[in-house]
Amino acid sequence: MCRIAGFIDFNYKNDYELQGTITSMRDVLSYGGPDGAGFYIEKEKGLALGHRRLSILDLSELGHQPMSNEDGSLWITYNGEVYNFKEIREELEKLGYKFKSNTDTEVVLKAFEHWGIQAVHKFRGMWAFALWDKEKEKLILCRDRVGVKPLYWYYHNNLFLFASELKAFHKHPKFRKELDRKALSLYLQYGYIGAPHSIFKYTYKLEPGYYLEIDREGYISTHSYWKIEDHYLNGRHEDNGRQSYSEDEITRELEGILRDSFKLRMVSDVPVGIFLSGGIDSSLLTALLQKDSTRPLKTFTIGFFEKDFNEAVWAKKIAQHLGTDHTEFYCTPKEAIQVIPKLAEIYDEPFGDSSAIPTYMVSQLAKQQVKASLSADGGDEIFCGYPKYWIFDRHFQKLNRIPFSFRKLASTFLNKINPNDVASAYDSMRIFLPKSVNIRDKFIKLRRVLKEESFLRQHESFTSVFYDEDFDDLGLPRPFASDFKFQEPSRLSYVEQMMISDFRNYLSNDLMAKVDRATASVALEGREPFLDHKIVEYAAKLPMSLKYRPNQSKYILRKILHQYVPKDLVDRPKQGFGMPVYIWFKGELKELFRKYLDQERIRKDGIFNPPYVENLLNAYLKNGNVDHYKLWYLFSFQLWREKWFP
Repeated sequence: MCRIAGFIDFNYKNDYELQGTITSMRDVLSYGGPDGAGFYIEKEKGLALGHRRLSILDLSELGHQPMSNEDGSLWITYNGEVYNFKEIREELEKLGYKFKSNTDTEVVLKAFEHWGIQAVHKFRGMWAFALWDKEKEKLILCRDRVGVKPLYWYYHNNLFLFASELKAFHKHPKFRKELDRKALSLYLQYGYIGAPHSIFKYTYKLEPGYYLEIDREGYISTHSYWKIEDHYLNGRHEDNGRQSYSEDEITRELEGILRDSFKLRMVSDVPVGIFLSGGIDSSLLTALLQKDSTRPLKTFTIGFFEKDFNEAVWAKKIAQHLGTDHTEFYCTPKEAIQVIPKLAEIYDEPFGDSSAIPTYMVSQLAKQQVKASLSADGGDEIFCGYPKYWIFDRHFQKLNRIPFSFRKLASTFLNKINPNDVASAYDSMRIFLPKSVNIRDKFIKLRRVLKEESFLRQHESFTSVFYDEDFDDLGLPRPFASDFKFQEPSRLSYVEQMMISDFRNYLSNDLMAKVDRATASVALEGREPFLDHKIVEYAAKLPMSLKYRPNQSKYILRKILHQYVPKDLVDRPKQGFGMPVYIWFKGELKELFRKYLDQERIRKDGIFNPPYVENLLNAYLKNGNVDHYKLWYLFSFQLWREKWFP
């Protein structure tokens, strides 16, 4: 875990100090790299690279960055870990390369010196780096396959900026801070802003599995080097000569790949812990690593006193069974209210996932004992863990048997009906109907899904929180249309399409952003062993029957886990890493909602339509049929706006 920043100002005329600027950009991220700092400047090019270091491998000064090769023709500023760096180093040493340090940074640098951009195909791990080629006068940015490590860039008026976090851009005197209202709508739709978009105009996220080049003329090109769907389409497990493999043989083979990946993530010169939620993925991660360890691993859990949200009791039982050194902390509204004001600083782009609060707290808990911690994200997206997959699949299968022309006609008819009138009619019949159903949003979802011809667009409609009608009422533009498309979708099942979509969007833009910012904010390195591309690619090739069977998700992972943990400790309904924030905001935290969603404050900001927000808040507090995610997304944005647009 480190933090990087830099820029090329093609119009640089000695109009500001390069060293002072890169130092400010770099040091605003110092919490994520408290162990060292460096910069590299080429004044005549208007170029500066900055680095903040969190020392995990080779704690000596030999790991100082930015780092150059022997002749100074290549310079790198790098955030991440390439876990198989020793193997790559051995290969390079056989080719005649010499090494001064024991860092993976030097291996990445010299791998590029020898193989160029093709070196990324050798890397197993997480990374975001910038590499300056002095001879070609070209800057290369690269982000890992899954998007574990963040990388933003900005280009306007011949100024190119890059950084691990947006807050670094605010320290450059020529950065133009302008809200992108369409990106704001995208945030309200999903609770995050998907790559390549960002909350500011002229500002972007480099997409996972991509690299970017900017040359001496300021021409930018982006290139994809890895896509998960390629492995679904081109490498079915049965097509790899394994038709005769039994289920048990495949299970053993997968367990071997998991063990290899998990053990790689334990490579460190500092103590490493594990976030143990008590679910399938974190329990399997802990079980396999503890089995091969000669001493108890350190595991960490956050719990809640609200029973429906608390998995800590199960995590504790699993930790006791496996014999880990377990630490838990139970969160109350009092602790939550201390974290909430920090969110806008930690997540310097609007972020609507309320589990950012317990993620920050478990990171803070782990930091007291370790310097790096393993998280078990990704299992749901690659091994079919979300209940929505089979629920949506069942409904969409039925829906898409209806000819599209009929569905489109029905949608046109329903569009003539006001959703608020439907909600009012429903409310008048509450005595006969369920009270908790949010009929307005369900009606909007229905008519949107009916008019969509592609399954992917139907899925996006169902997972939206705000809709076109809401954006109209809020006074915002409708969000960017999705530019994510599948090659040959007819070769993919509905469930596979959902899994790929979540992997490409929700996993990288929500889950990875959540863990990265939370861990970085307390100088803890977060590692994601399930997201080793060897696991991801292998899982993509497995038949669905080994991922999901009726009433049993993650079938093959459970089969492995049951060898080490009793079924009664892990075979239970999925809870997820949520928190009771919506209960608290009707009780102890109600005044925070009232403060930030106050009609006068909304009017003064001039972004949202005040009556819409007020009606939504009043309905929520009166236990009306309101999607509570809408209130949390609006509240989180208001926190962010107050911090970054005071």
